[in-house]
Amino acid sequence: MIKHIVMWNLRGDTPEQKAAAAALLKQGFESLRGRIPGLLCIEIGIDNSRVDYACDVVLYSEFESQAALDAYAHHPEHLRLRQTLGDMRIARHQVDYFI
Repeated sequence: MIKHIVMWNLRGDTPEQKAAAAALLKQGFESLRGRIPGLLCIEIGIDNSRVDYACDVVLYSEFESQAALDAYAHHPEHLRLRQTLGDMRIARHQVDYFI
């Protein structure tokens, strides 16, 4: 199994704009449940710490294999979501690791 964790900082001039972007991102990724072969678990968290070094949103997901994660990267539903989210994010961090 492989865990895929991604964290983003989002664009927004006000807390309300950032919250709206985070909600859209959360809804989009949650819509992938049951639609991606090999995707075992997906969870989206929105930061509430408000510390200056925190990311705004985290994606936690588990895939049955590296092949499943690779397929997810090119899956039409994931690509559609990436295009929708496009300019919303100003920074992205990722960690993938086997367990």
